[in-house]
Amino acid sequence: MTCLGSRPVAPAAVKGATASAAVKSATAPAATKGSAGLTAAADGATGLTAAYERCRALHARFGRSYYLATLLLPPWKRRHVHALYGFARYADEIVDSFTMDGDRAGALGDLETRVAAALAGERSDDPVLPAFAHTVRSFGIGHGEVAAFLRSMRADLTVTRYATYDDLLGYMEGSAAVIGTMMLPILEPLPGREAAAREPARQLGLAFQLTNFLRDVAEDLARGRVYLPAADLDRFGVTEAALRGPRTPPQARRLLAFEAGRARDHYTRALEGIPLLTPSSRPCVRAAYELYGGILTEIERAGYEVLARRARVPRRRRLAIFTRNLVAARAAGRRERRVTVEVP
Repeated sequence: MTCLGSRPVAPAAVKGATASAAVKSATAPAATKGSAGLTAAADGATGLTAAYERCRALHARFGRSYYLATLLLPPWKRRHVHALYGFARYADEIVDSFTMDGDRAGALGDLETRVAAALAGERSDDPVLPAFAHTVRSFGIGHGEVAAFLRSMRADLTVTRYATYDDLLGYMEGSAAVIGTMMLPILEPLPGREAAAREPARQLGLAFQLTNFLRDVAEDLARGRVYLPAADLDRFGVTEAALRGPRTPPQARRLLAFEAGRARDHYTRALEGIPLLTPSSRPCVRAAYELYGGILTEIERAGYEVLARRARVPRRRRLAIFTRNLVAARAAGRRERRVTVEVP
């Protein structure tokens, strides 16, 4: 599970399919109609544009909160964020789909091979990798970060429990922290603040990931995984049987409150990074911060009842967050356009 969300692809999209076929099916409603539009070669402007559109469609369908936040970015940045999301969703589908019944390890290995080829500059007719590789090259994103992400995705195929929070952090380094650092060059730290912005970006990824874990306890357990550290389960006297519901027992609620405190610490450490970004990126990151933090707030308001209901930020509040940050995004966009025109 990545920090970018865990909404499963509809069963019809994946049954016995490869990740590539799953992505083609998932993006079909928003892509060019007809099979030719889904299988066109992706080397050239038309193919690359189609790949970016498929990434955008994946983002819109499966990452709705963060997608809403990305609408606050200048369009030229937005498509690169969609590309990173599309790639992460692509890999996540292999390891997390309830309905994919093929060889997951083989499918992930195939993806890793195709990623390496795309990053090496080889042509590809894959539905999303041309956009991802183009974004990686455009912003000098480290291949080591891509490899770290894929290692965490591979761990999800075999590792189902974590003994301590430090062990869990090791997994989240690849599944979440590197997502934040891969996003960073797209979001543009201020000149000279690149190094200072890196740790807050990591912390924001960790905060988002831990929020997902708390919201999705039942869903993850249905996949055979428990992302709550075993040491913490023991500390609060929580058995895995207690996490199967139908309601969250008191000892599990105390455990979740403890983990929510950890998530809040990550959010606090991430907050200092927002002023280090170029002004046109700040509203997007602030909105994502508030939207994901809002999920944690809903969990808290529900008394940590996560088994009987899935925490969601109410639509009215999501729109209020978006509208509030839209004003700042438009003002920053106008300032940056004016500077671009005036500076030779």
